Amino acid sequence: MPTFHYKAYASGGRESIGAIEADGPTEALQLLRQRGLYATEVTPSSGAGGKKALFRRGIPLAELSLMTRRLATLVGAAVPLYEAMTTLYEQEADGEMKRVVSRIRDRLAQGNTLAAAMGAEPALFGESYISMVAAGEAGGALEIILERLADFLEDQQAVQSRITTALAYPILMMIVGVGVMLFLLAFVIPKIVVIFEQSKAELPLITTLLIKTSALLRSGWWALLIVAVSGLFAYRKLMESEAFHFGRDRLFLRLPVAGTLLTTLVLSRFARILGLLLTSGVPVIRATEITGDVVVNRVYRAFLHGVRERLAEGAGLSGALKSSPLFPPLLVHMIAVGEKGGELEQMLLKAGNAYEKEFDTAITRSMALLEPFLVLGMGLAVGIVVLAVLLPIFQLNQLVK
Repeated sequence: MPTFHYKAYASGGRESIGAIEADGPTEALQLLRQRGLYATEVTPSSGAGGKKALFRRGIPLAELSLMTRRLATLVGAAVPLYEAMTTLYEQEADGEMKRVVSRIRDRLAQGNTLAAAMGAEPALFGESYISMVAAGEAGGALEIILERLADFLEDQQAVQSRITTALAYPILMMIVGVGVMLFLLAFVIPKIVVIFEQSKAELPLITTLLIKTSALLRSGWWALLIVAVSGLFAYRKLMESEAFHFGRDRLFLRLPVAGTLLTTLVLSRFARILGLLLTSGVPVIRATEITGDVVVNRVYRAFLHGVRERLAEGAGLSGALKSSPLFPPLLVHMIAVGEKGGELEQMLLKAGNAYEKEFDTAITRSMALLEPFLVLGMGLAVGIVVLAVLLPIFQLNQLVK
């Protein structure tokens, strides 16, 4: 009989990790339910487990947030969970989300809790999502928890949209600029070079360099292509190394402008997720562990794993975070005030909202400054090409005179 590893919560919120023998994931969930455990993850013993993410890449975040909002509305209207999932199934258009809702509904029909039914889809519903749903079911506040999850997912979708919108124009400018330069070097410059070669005149240095670059591009494009493909292949191999990921994430944090933006975004995500988990009744140690897994930057993730150990030893959250420069004094101070006043959850949510607004302001300002620099850079590159072409022409005119 196959063996499945599981992570689950008991009714009191205590975490349980172990293995269980069952014919399949559904039977494993049923056996765990009989033991009074709310499963958040069930994987075969030979499997690698699900992704620790808030949403699945194959399903847009907008669909997950909309499904969560609709489910919260139905639960708030006192509709039984099975009927609520049936309604959602009928509402969804054909696609992956509809199939996921169908599988969740089937598990509910077998007697599983909503957390256990969703926990069997770890690629879509991450540990933070499942933990909050399990806490909501245990505390009788499922509607409130789902509303909070929907709000959070919608906020994350808004952040992603702002980032995409802000980067669209610079990326388009870079593509157009590179395309114009390649066109000039590959098709325009070679036709002008013939005139210069016939004159037998000494060419300026800038013109000579431009001609050599054009010749290299036309005759050695295949070598450049091989180098590009080899570099891409090498990068993908390096992506399999955790040490490379850690070094790359550390480098990102040290970048002049992008590093500040990334730090602000990570702090916002950390504070909001941890605040939501604590508000939902998840124990602080477990909430910190989940938050560390959800935070995308590995430098922060590694430090938060150490924070979890210090919390288990009895240290306070503010004291554990204070030992690292990754967390600014303002955030640490707010957490310390929240711990002393018994309002840690509210302070974390306030801090998360503040950092999110700071990120919005910073990215708007950065993109406003970046756009004219891109236009200037593109104009400068084209200007150099024009100058390299005009200088020999002026020399020819002087010779003719």
